[in-house]
Amino acid sequence: MIRLRSALEVGRRKNSALIYGLGASENERELGCLLKRCSNLKHVEQAHGSMVRTALDHDKLLLSQFIETCSSLGFSGYSYSVFAFNSQPHSHIYVFNTMIKALILSHSAFEALLVYKSIGWAKLRPDSYSFPLALKAVVDLQDLRLGTQIHSQTICAGLDSNIHVVTALIQMYSSCACILDARKLFDPVQLNPVSIDDVAVWSVMIAGYAKVGDPDTAWDLLSRMPQTQTNAVLICWTAVIAGYAQMDRPNEAIAVFRTMQLENVEPDEIAMLAVLSACAQLGAIQIQLGESIHGYIHKRGFNQMVRLKNALIEMYAKSGNICKALQVFENMNHKTVITWTTIISALAFHGLGAQALHMFSRMETTELKPNDITFIAVLSACTHVGLVDLGRYYFNTMRSRYGVEPKIQHYGCVVDLLARAGYLGEALELVSRMPFKPNAAIWGSLLAASNVHADAELGEFALLHLIKLEPWNSGNYALLSNIYASAGRWDKSVMTRKMMRDKGVQKMLGWSFIQVSNRAHEFIAGDTSHPQFDRIHGILFNMNEQMKIAHHLPNEFCELLDFDG
Repeated sequence: MIRLRSALEVGRRKNSALIYGLGASENERELGCLLKRCSNLKHVEQAHGSMVRTALDHDKLLLSQFIETCSSLGFSGYSYSVFAFNSQPHSHIYVFNTMIKALILSHSAFEALLVYKSIGWAKLRPDSYSFPLALKAVVDLQDLRLGTQIHSQTICAGLDSNIHVVTALIQMYSSCACILDARKLFDPVQLNPVSIDDVAVWSVMIAGYAKVGDPDTAWDLLSRMPQTQTNAVLICWTAVIAGYAQMDRPNEAIAVFRTMQLENVEPDEIAMLAVLSACAQLGAIQIQLGESIHGYIHKRGFNQMVRLKNALIEMYAKSGNICKALQVFENMNHKTVITWTTIISALAFHGLGAQALHMFSRMETTELKPNDITFIAVLSACTHVGLVDLGRYYFNTMRSRYGVEPKIQHYGCVVDLLARAGYLGEALELVSRMPFKPNAAIWGSLLAASNVHADAELGEFALLHLIKLEPWNSGNYALLSNIYASAGRWDKSVMTRKMMRDKGVQKMLGWSFIQVSNRAHEFIAGDTSHPQFDRIHGILFNMNEQMKIAHHLPNEFCELLDFDG
C-alpha cells in the first residue's frame, strides 16, 4: 500500500501540462505497449505511475489491461489495491468483471465476491459475464446459500435463461451436490437447437453427475449428447471415464474408453490419466491395455508429462511388473514429490522394503521435501522389512525434521509395524494415546496380529470395536473364530460363528487371479467353471498334503480353511 500511495502522490503532482502536445490516443497506445512488456513488480509500478501521470488510471480499457497484466504476473493483490483505492467509481461493468476474474484466478474467491457486491454500490448492473464469474467464486467457496442468492439475482436481471448464466448455475449446483436442482435447469436447454454454447451446458451436467458418483446417468447423457468436434466433447468422455474409475468400476471405465476410440475422439492427457487409473485398479487383467496406452503416450510425444509417467509407474506396479515401473521412473528427467512417493509405494507394495527405503534415501539427496503420503509409503516399507527401530525413528522425526504432522494413517502404519513384530503391548499403548479415534484399519491390524501371535484376548478386544465399525465384514468374525480354534477354545470359536449367523453377516467370497502367457486367470472361492479346474484342484490337494507332512500346516488350521460361517 505504501508503494501504491507513493506512486499516486507522485502522479497527482504532475498535471496534463507535462504531456502537452501528445494526444490521449497516443498515450493509451504507449501505455498499452508498456503493459504488454511488464515482467516484474517494478515494471508494474512504473506502468501504474505512468497511468496516474497521464490521467489514464480511470480509462476502463487501460485499467482492465493493467488488472490482467498484474494477474498474469501473480500480482493480483496490487491490482486489487489499485481498484479499491481509486476514489472515483469505475464507470463500466467491464472493469469490475476483469477484477473479479483476476481474483478468482489468484484463488481469492472471497475478495472476488466483495468486488461483485460493490457493483451495486457503483450503481451498475451485473451482466451475463458478471454472474458466471461470481458463481465460479461460489463454487470455490462451496457456499450454496450465496449461490442461490445470485440465482435469484439472475432472475431479477432477466438473465436466468442466458446460456452462459445457465451453464454457470448448473456447475454451481452440481459442485454443491444439488444435482436435482442442476437437472431442472438443464432439461429445458436440451430441448433447444444445438449450438457450441449448448455443448458446454451438456458438458457441465455430465461432469456434475460424474462428480456426485452417478457415472451411469453421466454415460446416458453422453450417449444422447449431440456430437460436435469441440473440446467440451472430450471433457465429457473424460468425466465419464474418471467417474467410473473413482467409483471403483474400472471395467466400465475401460469400456467407455474403448467406445471413445471407436467414435474417433482422440484422448488427451487427462483422459489417459483416467483410463490408466482404471487399468491400475484391474492390475494384470488389463496390463495389455496399459502397455498400449504407454505406446500411445510415446507416439503422441507426451513423454515429458510427469503426471502421465506417475500414472504409468502406478499402473505397472499394480499390474505386477515392478521392473517396468522402475524403468519408467529411471527414464524420467523431471521427478516430483509424487513421482518419488509413487515408486516408494510401488516397491513397498511388492514387499521390496529395503529397495523402497533406499529410494527414500535417494529422494533425500534431492531438494524435494517428502510429504505425508511419502511417509505412509516409508512406514509401510519398514513394516514389510520388519525394521521396527527405523520405523519408530521416521515416525518420531516426521514433525521435527521434515515438518510433516502425523495423521491417523501414519499411526496406523506404526501400529501395524509394532503388532506384526510382536510388540502388541506397545501397539495397543500407541492406539490409546494417539490424538485420533482408531479406525477399522487399526483395529484390523491388531486383530490380524493377535492371530499371528496367538493372543485371543487382544483379538476379542479388537473385534468388539470392529463389530461397531464394520458389522458387515465377515472376515473379522472368521479371523477371531480361527484364533479361538488355534488356542483350543472351540466353545468360543463356535460362539463367534453363531454370532455371525445371528447378525445375518454373509461370508464374502475370496478371489484371486494369476497371469500366464499374457492372459489373466481369475479364481473365485467355490467356482468350478475354469476349464482346467480338476487339474488345478489336484495340484492344490497335493501341495496341501506335502505341507502337512512338512509340518507347515497344523491340522487345526486345515479344518479352519473350510470355515463357512
